[in-house]
Amino acid sequence: FWDPVENASFMPWLVGTALMHSLAVTEQRASFKAWTLLLAISAFSLCLLGTFLVRSGVLVSVHAFASDPARGMFILAFMVLVIGGSLLLFAARGHKVRSRVNNALWSRESLLLANNVLLVAAMLVVLLGTLLPLVHKQLGLGSISIGEPFFNTMFTWLMVPFALLLGVGPLVRWGRDRPRKIRNLLIIAFISTLVLSLLLPWLFESKVVAMTVLGLAMACWIAVLAIAEAALRISRGTKTTFSYWGMVAAHLGLAVTIVGIAFSQNYSVERDVRMKSGDSVDIHEYRFTFRDV
Repeated sequence: FWDPVENASFMPWLVGTALMHSLAVTEQRASFKAWTLLLAISAFSLCLLGTFLVRSGVLVSVHAFASDPARGMFILAFMVLVIGGSLLLFAARGHKVRSRVNNALWSRESLLLANNVLLVAAMLVVLLGTLLPLVHKQLGLGSISIGEPFFNTMFTWLMVPFALLLGVGPLVRWGRDRPRKIRNLLIIAFISTLVLSLLLPWLFESKVVAMTVLGLAMACWIAVLAIAEAALRISRGTKTTFSYWGMVAAHLGLAVTIVGIAFSQNYSVERDVRMKSGDSVDIHEYRFTFRDV
């Protein structure tokens, strides 16, 4: 994880996800208009930044293309023109599209806003970790390395509240709602999450790692509430659209992704062994035999 080139493609994804949620609020409540514009500009700008980082050769990565300074300068000039022009237009005209809707603290709009702030903060963490070594070196301050521990620590602190809000958000109404309406459902979801996050590592692995339990707790919280909310809609006969089921599938997909990250980070095994034809090596309950090349 956290290769610089992979980070360059991850940043637009984070902002693009925030943009989709902001567009939903704009469509439903005619709110977040300035947010939507700024996120759209940021998403495209980060795509250009990623192209520059990958094609110019300024980053050292196994995924980067060969260094081409001429192409890098062209992309940099285009990026400055597009980003600078877009931000100038937004600064000059952005006030004309600002929303005047007052949202209650406990409403879907407020929860989506909080999630968007967390997504943008996550993007800034990735941006800082990717570009700081490059800037540090160009300023003549020497070489520094920002590795996996920095990203893992920062993302853990950001993703825990993100997962909590992601699970609750679809259950809350637009405009204004009351927490007590979903209190019982949240209690059931919390108990289910606690049981599953402790039980699954114990069933599948010989040891229980705290970070795995935390990752599973986030994933189970998202999945349980997404399924529960869909079941409530079906039981009440509420009309559902393809976009709604797309949202459910996306949330469940994120839960599966978190499970994969939690297990791969804490239970993966990597070994370097010297073998010749016919040799075997045992890793956990599996035996690998080198037959031939």
